[in-house]
Amino acid sequence: MIPKRTVGRTGEMASILGFGCMRLPLTGPNPDQIDCDLAVDMLRRSIDRGVNYIDTAYPYHPVAGREQPGASEPLVAQALSGGYREKVLLATKLPTWLVHNRRDMDRLLDHQLERLKVSQIDFYLAHNLNASVWDGLLASGLREFLDEAVKDGRIKSPAFSFHDNYSLFERIVESYDWTMAQIQYNYLDRNYQAGRRGAELVTKKGMGLVIMEPLRGGFLVDQVPETPRALFSKIRPEWSLPAWGLNWLWGQPEVSVVLSGMSTMAQVQENLSLAQSWTEGKFTSEDLAATDQVRDFFQARMKTNCTACGYCMPCSTGVDIPKNLSFLNQYYLFEAQVAKERCQYFYGVQLSKPEMAVNCIACGQCEEKCPQHIQIPDWLAETAKLYSPS
Repeated sequence: MIPKRTVGRTGEMASILGFGCMRLPLTGPNPDQIDCDLAVDMLRRSIDRGVNYIDTAYPYHPVAGREQPGASEPLVAQALSGGYREKVLLATKLPTWLVHNRRDMDRLLDHQLERLKVSQIDFYLAHNLNASVWDGLLASGLREFLDEAVKDGRIKSPAFSFHDNYSLFERIVESYDWTMAQIQYNYLDRNYQAGRRGAELVTKKGMGLVIMEPLRGGFLVDQVPETPRALFSKIRPEWSLPAWGLNWLWGQPEVSVVLSGMSTMAQVQENLSLAQSWTEGKFTSEDLAATDQVRDFFQARMKTNCTACGYCMPCSTGVDIPKNLSFLNQYYLFEAQVAKERCQYFYGVQLSKPEMAVNCIACGQCEEKCPQHIQIPDWLAETAKLYSPS
């Protein structure tokens, strides 16, 4: 079975691998077209093998943008029927950008309980806390809302997810008796946003720590060029690229759960095997030195911190923002000219003409939504210069 760790002082024992329901398998190009049969099978197979932490959110797999509920929560409800709810810790999130007053908080939570077909949510996270929403949430009574939701039994443990700088993270941690924090953290982003300092602070406060983007939205698997691949292979030829990313995190005692946004059964099978084979002390100082070298390689070449979370989408003019920023990074990551030429070729294959960066009108709506605070229109302009036909 998969090892478990205590989620801070809650006493809850969670599997070190959690199932993140942000990137479920699709039947078509639209994010609301979840392949329900496959997704349910993936979730239940994970639970049967020992995963007991399931993470979703109000906007995941959007039907009509982040202002409307997505398709993920109802899919999770379907997967957890038939006795599976009792086997897991369920986490979902308050869509903070839709909160204008205290009534909104209660209305949204009640709607989510209905969508998930449950009477209680184990971990209820204030979603994507950042400087643009934090003070308004406090003024609207977030702390009082969480206290009452715990008291009346709608939620068990109040928590938050975070995308901003460390100083704000520290303020938020100190502002309330949270049970858990969820942060972006991986061997590339160890000093980004909350980062390593945030992990240490959370542990000091007795809170649990859940990790999102452990493989940076697949970046640390799909976009690793030959130089760092060869380095990893020399040290641990038996480890895959996902193994390097997940083992780096599991090697840190501060980490309670590592979320993986799995979208294929093959990813489920590999991650389950990695989690089941984890033992304390498996990640050595030599392994840590290798990830340091790979991090330095990436940081010298990357242009943006895009994790393909999709919060910027949909674009009003149809541009596929995450794919364009991925191609921007790829162009600078790869060393050989032939690799750059392949990027040019696949850019034309994988993006339709309306999806290309050249169609950006710099309206700025995407930049306002981006949790990484990326200057998206500027980087789309750079992408257009690199990839648009001359």
